[in-house]
Amino acid sequence: MQYVSDEGEDLAQEIEQVGAKIAQVRSSIGTAIFGQQHVIDETLITLLSGGHLLLIGVPGLAKTKLVEILGTVLSLDDRRIQFTPDLMPADIVGSEVLDESETGRRSFRFIQGPVFCQVLMADEINRASPRTQSALLQAMQERQVSIAGQRHPLPTPFHVLATQNPLEQEGTYPLPEAQLDRFLMQVDIGYPDLEAERRMLLATTGVMEAEPHAAMTGPELISAQRLVRRIPVGDSVVDAILQLVRSGRPEESELEDVRRHVAWGPGPRASQALMLAVRARALLEGRLSPSVDDVVALAPPVLRHRMALNFGARADGVTLETVIGRLVEPLA
Repeated sequence: MQYVSDEGEDLAQEIEQVGAKIAQVRSSIGTAIFGQQHVIDETLITLLSGGHLLLIGVPGLAKTKLVEILGTVLSLDDRRIQFTPDLMPADIVGSEVLDESETGRRSFRFIQGPVFCQVLMADEINRASPRTQSALLQAMQERQVSIAGQRHPLPTPFHVLATQNPLEQEGTYPLPEAQLDRFLMQVDIGYPDLEAERRMLLATTGVMEAEPHAAMTGPELISAQRLVRRIPVGDSVVDAILQLVRSGRPEESELEDVRRHVAWGPGPRASQALMLAVRARALLEGRLSPSVDDVVALAPPVLRHRMALNFGARADGVTLETVIGRLVEPLA
């Protein structure tokens, strides 16, 4: 019993130390991003969970700036790819070129693409063709890419932060369900409130603009991700996750709204994402274990891209937010 107690004390100390580091990260990001605290927190939860993030919002809401700042604050190698209809898979993962030596011997040499980084920003990811979008599937799931039968591991950690613009519909290709499911969260970004926009206006149009500073390193982030997986989860939280995810599937849900309006529901990867995310949220807030309130808070960003409404729901004016709200009612 003494061993268990000591182990618990060690875990509590680690959570306190990592929590202090994360607080510095949040503070540093907050010097350049105004009025988007929930976006910052959910982005950090995604990174602490070791997952990928889909950011959706109108232009000018600092989606691109957030990714650039993360690279600086977390001391990670970040790259950006502007997705366009003419972008090819080789433009993302790289390609082999034929080299000829001085003796005339020919051999292929692999040139790495921009995906070989630690934080990849896929800007306007839905503007590329499905063929190009699929180039990220293996990278996001397996942290490696295959070129000409050879596997090339990606750096560690590796995170994809993709952005979408909900307004411009022409020239876009909807992301397939398999790719959407690989994003741990979908974060919808709204406009900042009046006071936050006022602070942003004064801070970004003067002579001097605050620059974020490094607050964490790549190895420290990897250690934090390992710590997240060690945080204990109570049976009540596990049951809440299973109840929430399974009730979102029209084939087995007891909710009439789900059976009538949902075309397809969340799969097992949603349960895994929620399990990691609630642990990461507890770590972010300096708690020793997650609660059911964490499940309720993270249900929308984890589920909204893993469910689809049928035509009847759209005709009735039903939204996914409404359906997810019904799902979490028994837990609230």
